[in-house]
Amino acid sequence: MSDRKPRILIGKPGLDGHDRGARTVALSLARAGMEVVYTGLHQTPEQIVNAALQEGVDAIGLSILSGAHMTIFPRVQALLKSKGLEGLLLFGGGVIPPDDAAELKRMGVGEIFPPGTRMDRIVVYLNQTLGGADV
Repeated sequence: MSDRKPRILIGKPGLDGHDRGARTVALSLARAGMEVVYTGLHQTPEQIVNAALQEGVDAIGLSILSGAHMTIFPRVQALLKSKGLEGLLLFGGGVIPPDDAAELKRMGVGEIFPPGTRMDRIVVYLNQTLGGADV
């Protein structure tokens, strides 16, 4: 990765209307020096992937509280592959049972952060994974 700031897209897919966690993560990443694109509520996987393509992001973080994580993450992965972006880091958070989080990781999703995760842990993970500083 170049010396530019990491660009992270935070997506809130599906019908879940609770975005406090997603907004908190977005603000924390911005305060840590990353460029953040927040897509807002009720986004489709297609809208999220198209925004990632248009914005030239380094990673996509999905916040999912609806229980649809085992459908949405694979759909986003398939769309990324169809757009030639299969190497883009995809990570997430929300109410995702540990067994499902482990399965998502086996499928190629990066880290899954449950509710209550310290924001500095997410910042360190992204910096290490994307080749940035350990802030």
